[in-house]
Amino acid sequence: MKKKILFGALGALMMPMALVSCSNSDEPKTGGENDIESKGKFVFATTVQGSNATSYVLLTGESLDEGTLSPVKNGLLNDGATQWVFHKNYLYALTYNQGNAGTTRSYILGENGEMEARGKEYLISRFSSYGAYDNDILTMATGESTDVVDGNGYHAKMLNVTYLDVVNETSTTNHATSEHQYLMENFLGNGEYVTLAGAEQSGSYLYCGVVPMGLSQYGAAFDNGRWIRKGFEHLVHTEAGGSGSGAYKAGELVGTQYPDECWVAIYDNDDFLNPTLVKTDRISTPSGRYRSQYYQTIWAAENGDIYVFSPSYAKTMTDPLQKTTLNAGVCRIPAGTKKFDDYYFDIEAQADGKSFMRCWPAGGNYFLMVMYDRPLSQSGFAGTDLAIFDATSKKLTYVKGLPSNITSLGKTVFTQNGNVYIPVNVEDGYPTIYRINPATAQASKGVVIEGASDITGFGYLKPVK
Repeated sequence: MKKKILFGALGALMMPMALVSCSNSDEPKTGGENDIESKGKFVFATTVQGSNATSYVLLTGESLDEGTLSPVKNGLLNDGATQWVFHKNYLYALTYNQGNAGTTRSYILGENGEMEARGKEYLISRFSSYGAYDNDILTMATGESTDVVDGNGYHAKMLNVTYLDVVNETSTTNHATSEHQYLMENFLGNGEYVTLAGAEQSGSYLYCGVVPMGLSQYGAAFDNGRWIRKGFEHLVHTEAGGSGSGAYKAGELVGTQYPDECWVAIYDNDDFLNPTLVKTDRISTPSGRYRSQYYQTIWAAENGDIYVFSPSYAKTMTDPLQKTTLNAGVCRIPAGTKKFDDYYFDIEAQADGKSFMRCWPAGGNYFLMVMYDRPLSQSGFAGTDLAIFDATSKKLTYVKGLPSNITSLGKTVFTQNGNVYIPVNVEDGYPTIYRINPATAQASKGVVIEGASDITGFGYLKPVK
């Protein structure tokens, strides 16, 4: 359901542009099809590293389970993407460019079985997370309001959302009004501003992970420092510093003062207004993290129950006051409800103290998890292991049958016929799709993409007329 919403400050400003379609030449949202039709095809977004340049190619194939494909003199050239999102037989290339505008466009499988670029391209300013609701792909970020400013000239933080209607190939942004300002300041009642991680639809509800970011200049200065907790004063920066996603301004308190809480925002639709906020103190922030990207860790099982995962990434904070004491874990919000029940699982207890970076539904009540290779308390951790979490039996099982020389794992997964598939990149070898049986946690080698250096996304498309 689309509300009339108007806002365009720092948010995801989308500008349609006329384009000439590309021709053949030399994820918010997990893909899944349980009834694969022969006329459809699997699509692989691949990276090809040449001696002088890098190219990006969309390949099509008939199977995930066997065979080889090659992007050499084959497939559709494109500009690449930060995240490939398959949604309702459309493929979107979302691009994130460190706060600057990136190019986003969409693709379809034509009736001739070949990939085609659609006729519009968009300029999308930064997003830190994404998801989907009905026909829309949603991109979200927290930025500065142009209208809400205090006496110091500090701008309040607010939510910026872009709606990409995949069927009608349109885009809209939310716009603030005096009645609906989409403020992220004091979102949880403790003065801190937040951002959202993921957007998971179950029924008509939209579930988003809430990531507390600390105090902005606006929040820290409010009412002479009312929201700065006693003993936390030293965390307020006295001068600007840092760089990239770690940059900060004088007067900010970066990172939450409440690391032992997990909040979920539940919206009745996708207008991002008047959320119901639910909390548990059994797990920490419900989001994976890599630089300025916040990975969705709130997912619906097949019966609609919402499982809320927390990697307890706040264990990596420098100051002891901002470190969480809670282990990585899972809680649950039953389908159709707006509250946590008593479900809880301690991930680290079954993983030798290790946490995870990302997770996805894997069919039924199973979830696939990218596990870190060492505890977050140790330096140099990397997400190169896979595990299956059985939410029914509360059991975590590491996946067997994977290669030993993994360099990275895919950003998206696909479920089909009781199996879950994920790209695996290896050292001195070609990227390969692996099939995993969630019931046994056994992996099997599937299709190999020869000549590519990476599979950055994959899914299934049926032809669009």
